[in-house]
Amino acid sequence: MRKIIVLSFITLDGVMQAPGGPGEDKSGGFKYGGWVASYGDEVFGNIMKKQMKSADLLLGRKTFEIFAGFWPEHENEWPGINDVTKYVVSRTRKKSDWKNSVFLKSAADIKKLRNSKGSDIQVHGSGKLIQLLLKNDLVDELWLKIHPLTLGKGKKLFDNGMIPAAFTLTESAVTTTGVIIANYKRAGKVKTGTIGA
Repeated sequence: MRKIIVLSFITLDGVMQAPGGPGEDKSGGFKYGGWVASYGDEVFGNIMKKQMKSADLLLGRKTFEIFAGFWPEHENEWPGINDVTKYVVSRTRKKSDWKNSVFLKSAADIKKLRNSKGSDIQVHGSGKLIQLLLKNDLVDELWLKIHPLTLGKGKKLFDNGMIPAAFTLTESAVTTTGVIIANYKRAGKVKTGTIGA
């Protein structure tokens, strides 16, 4: 079985929308695009290089289109991005000129992919897709970069409809700019009980 790993930049209030740039995603009137820009440092950069290893990708349509418009000409910034398989979940799009792009339609397709042989699969951006994965218990690991700011509005990583799930912290670091980088793996069901019992 292949692991599905969600990599996400989030704010303290869980917003994940448009971290990379002002024009990345203005839907819903979002005006804070590019909010990660002032938080980079050497620790952050080194961890990002490690996490952006060559792995197959699972992307929502919108993130795929952003990636397809940029990465084919900038592979020096993400070595191997053009050679890995890009699995795209879309009901409307069926093909692309970006090599190694495969289109999926449903959670059932993602389950088949997860049960196949191959490398781990990384999910970047793709808010609606992440909601689908979380609702169907298809997230094996969360690699979060939690930024010390709140935005009050925007698309959130964790939204309505999620199933209760427990995770275990496997790795963490804090940057000089206050970003908490935390990796979690799925750890079964939520345990309930009485506080202090």
